[in-house]
Amino acid sequence: MQTETKHRIAAEDLYRLERISGCEISPDGGHVAYCVERVDRDTEKKYSNLWVAPTDGGSPRQFTRGDQRDTSPQWSPDGGTIAFVSDRSDGSPQIFTIPFRGGEARPLTDLQGQFGAFQWSPDGQRLAVQFRKKDADALAAEDDERAKRLGTVFRHYTRVSYKADGAGFLPKERWHLWTVSRATGVATQITDGDVFDETQPCWTPDSQHIVFVSNRSDDPDFNPDHVDLWVVPARGGEPRKIPTHVGSKGRPSVSPDGELVAFVGRERRSDWWQHSRLWVVPFDGSRPPRNITGRYDITVSNSLINDIGGAVNQPPAWSRDGRSIYFHVSEHGNTAVKSIDLDGGGLVSVLEVDGLIGAFSIDSSEKTIAYYHGSTYDTGQLRVRKLDGGNETKLTQVNRSWLDETDLGRVEEVWFEGAAGNDLQGWILTPPDREPGRKYPCILQIHGGPIGQYGNAFMHEFQYLAANGYVVVYSNPRGGLGYGEAHTASIWNDHGGADYDDVMAWADFAAALPYVDETRMGVTGGSYGGFLVNWIVGHTDRFRAAVTQRSIFNRTSNYGTSDMNWIREETFDDEPPWENPQNYLRQSPLTYIGNAKTPTLVIHSENDFRCPMEQGEQMFIALKRLGVDTEFVRFPDESHGLSRNGRTDRRVARLEHILRWFDKYLKE
Repeated sequence: MQTETKHRIAAEDLYRLERISGCEISPDGGHVAYCVERVDRDTEKKYSNLWVAPTDGGSPRQFTRGDQRDTSPQWSPDGGTIAFVSDRSDGSPQIFTIPFRGGEARPLTDLQGQFGAFQWSPDGQRLAVQFRKKDADALAAEDDERAKRLGTVFRHYTRVSYKADGAGFLPKERWHLWTVSRATGVATQITDGDVFDETQPCWTPDSQHIVFVSNRSDDPDFNPDHVDLWVVPARGGEPRKIPTHVGSKGRPSVSPDGELVAFVGRERRSDWWQHSRLWVVPFDGSRPPRNITGRYDITVSNSLINDIGGAVNQPPAWSRDGRSIYFHVSEHGNTAVKSIDLDGGGLVSVLEVDGLIGAFSIDSSEKTIAYYHGSTYDTGQLRVRKLDGGNETKLTQVNRSWLDETDLGRVEEVWFEGAAGNDLQGWILTPPDREPGRKYPCILQIHGGPIGQYGNAFMHEFQYLAANGYVVVYSNPRGGLGYGEAHTASIWNDHGGADYDDVMAWADFAAALPYVDETRMGVTGGSYGGFLVNWIVGHTDRFRAAVTQRSIFNRTSNYGTSDMNWIREETFDDEPPWENPQNYLRQSPLTYIGNAKTPTLVIHSENDFRCPMEQGEQMFIALKRLGVDTEFVRFPDESHGLSRNGRTDRRVARLEHILRWFDKYLKE
């Protein structure tokens, strides 16, 4: 039973939850730098500051203060300075440095635009920076009083990649590489042009060259398989391509001796079901790249879905002697860190625990690894462990007081049989005060992607629904990651096939639980999960209520309106809709919506560029036209990631609408 000292989780608890980001261990292994984000309820603004924790388990200390966003801390190679990005001056982000042993932060850059990845040179004298200038017309508008008053007159584009979810309409300026002097702050642009982007800079050990990622094909927007690795002198000059296979690639990392470049990629980007593999290629391009993880049915990625954060994909990390590499692997509802020997040795589990291993960092002597670990009952903490074994040390207690006073539901992990006799994994979350012998209404959650996975990670949304008297069930149907390539590839050009069958097999499993009332089951999901909700209500009436979120309804009209523009045609056997319209109709919930009877709440964000608003509008109007009970909840100014990164009052309102709808049909 619930105790008097604990409360049930509430939607508004989102205001109390803090988030950890970044995990950078100092070169000597003595401290870890990170950031903690908080929400100011009065202004709805999110602020973050730097913190530093000693790795011996002492108390963390707040390293910067103030209502600003300090992010992305990185230690200098000598451990004496931390570089970070902050908007503390005038709201315009710049790179700052701060002495570790005491002193004030000072701005290192004075550039107008957007910062991406940056990295210290091994000699500690410069930073390589991915930077995109602010457009000239945008700068001119800032100085034009009439433009300030009237706003944008028009936008003019000649490329198909002109918008991105969460970022909005993209500037015409491309991402380029710069170096910034540690001593003087002088910034030098070393790549340029108005056609190609240069991203993900990575230094060579001698601090003389920078490896980066770029698509320099004749038409980058329509040749996504031609992303390549390039290298440019740190002083500037003509970039040189490192020959690799055709396919996606990124996250480069140069070996300690400078002879090899590790990277993560697929052989053909258009086959999304392929595992992301770990590759190495000679820096001088003298030999073809080698697939290091090809003999294992694993994906080199961090794909565990949660609504707290922590899941990051970072470059692989080389061992000190250059003989092995550390990297993320997502498998069976968990994310682990593994290593592999380049000389043919097998996989070694470095960090393998239930939950999400996020950012990790290894000290220069390769004795200690620091990492982010989130689990089913913990929002995520930083920990350290000796690489040669031994117990871990927890460094942080973020959200600990809130967790201690909150009565959480209990989660059970199960394996069950899918529609094709396949093994599937799922989780059952029961109310914190579940009474023996009582049957509860049940909500089935479906994840998005579809290339992602649910698992052993904290989900505020699921706990909120459980706290309000629901059994919440979630699983990983075919189409996602973590269970082998065949599992992921099974829905290729057949959306609504094997994935729908597995979801319904999971619904059967949940309905048979002794504490679930099979007559009071609801279903919800977002993104690809929203697509499946739309598909479900057009194919069965077994659920009493549904909530579809940021969904796809019409595959044809989604073509070109998403920020993925034409890319999704790759999942339709590389055919655009005008070449095979029936195939798009076959895989569109629109085609089957005439069968719908399930009361369905439609939730969508007005600035969703991934699954545009018109998809939710079509679903809502179709249900209205059919006489199915429906409502439409729209969130202004929010993108596809509302449930995880949206303004907190809107995240709260979203949860309250979901609960209201299910209460109406599953309780009343």
